[in-house]
Amino acid sequence: MKTFNRIGTLLMTAFAVLAPFATPGAAQGDWTVYAGTYTRGPSKGIYSYKFQDSTGKLTPIGLAVQTSNPSFLAVDPSQRFLYAVNENNAGMVSAFAIDPATSDLKLLNQVSSKGSGPCHLSVDKTGKWLFVANYNNGSVAAYRINADGSLSEATATFQHAGKSVNPQRQSGPHAHVTAISPDNRFVLVCDLGLDEVLSYRIDPDKGGMIPNDPPFVKVDAGFGPRHLVFRPDGKFAYVIGEMGGAVTVLSYDAAKGTLHQVQVISTLPPDYTGMKSGAEIAILPNSKFLYASNRVHNSITTFKIDAAKGTLTAAGNVPSGGKTPRGFVIDPTGHFLLAANQDSNNIVVFKIDQQTGGLTPTGDTIDIGSPVSLVFLSTARAAAR
Repeated sequence: MKTFNRIGTLLMTAFAVLAPFATPGAAQGDWTVYAGTYTRGPSKGIYSYKFQDSTGKLTPIGLAVQTSNPSFLAVDPSQRFLYAVNENNAGMVSAFAIDPATSDLKLLNQVSSKGSGPCHLSVDKTGKWLFVANYNNGSVAAYRINADGSLSEATATFQHAGKSVNPQRQSGPHAHVTAISPDNRFVLVCDLGLDEVLSYRIDPDKGGMIPNDPPFVKVDAGFGPRHLVFRPDGKFAYVIGEMGGAVTVLSYDAAKGTLHQVQVISTLPPDYTGMKSGAEIAILPNSKFLYASNRVHNSITTFKIDAAKGTLTAAGNVPSGGKTPRGFVIDPTGHFLLAANQDSNNIVVFKIDQQTGGLTPTGDTIDIGSPVSLVFLSTARAAAR
């Protein structure tokens, strides 16, 4: 009986950790979308929208909260709290409570990012830890999430050091993403300035994170790794290079938290000779297709994923419907892609062809000042709290 109870407890714990992420393609209904922005222009902070996944219709609600340069957002697994970096020279991280009735956000607290220009953050799958990447000085920090959703001061901070081959862009470290492994054991950090993907082990007894051994993997010189996404099964990771205009495919050893380069493939058409500026990367919930955005080329590229090898084959490239597609997100059902075009001040909705991965504009375009990051919140789950 003791053995049975122990197994049952382990299974329930695993389900509680993985449930919000287990079958995103099966979710249906109404959603709230939050948009993080730069507030250097007409934007005042974080904006909210209603999204209907049966039609792809995106409807503005309004300004959810006024805050400075909330360029990247993350929602915790309980979908009660939202977190935002404040991407300023004196970097901050803000914690908000979500009002399920109005979608408004209430500031809980704000703490130092322990660096300059924080550009990315993520919440672990237990909802107990938050990790932040500071671009300007190239550091990462961990925070404990309190029971009320507020943040502790940083419990661990690591300063990257070194440089790479481009003297203008890589004279020092520039941490750009904190991507959590599917099994919630590691945080992978892309550092654009070092041409490295660093691996940190999630360790609650050591302030939330400690460097892994080995601590990093090198990518091609001048690639400028920016964002990383895991295939849901955890066998492969995909990194978009801001400077390289390409995606690097990496096999992933989940037991060790280590990566090995498998392939590098361009995100741009063969005849393109202009500036390269890769931005966002995302994978379809069914793992069949991957998407990458190109800012100067103002486009989004589709790749087909080889199920066995994890390698990519280019499967199309379409205009993003605006200028500088800095961020985009795939809706939890996997049927629509929302592109945030920073310099044309709009969000454009695309329908995803489930057979080819192709993108077709739905005709739905929303005006918003300098959008950067988009996240989904289940309206049904929020209402049931």
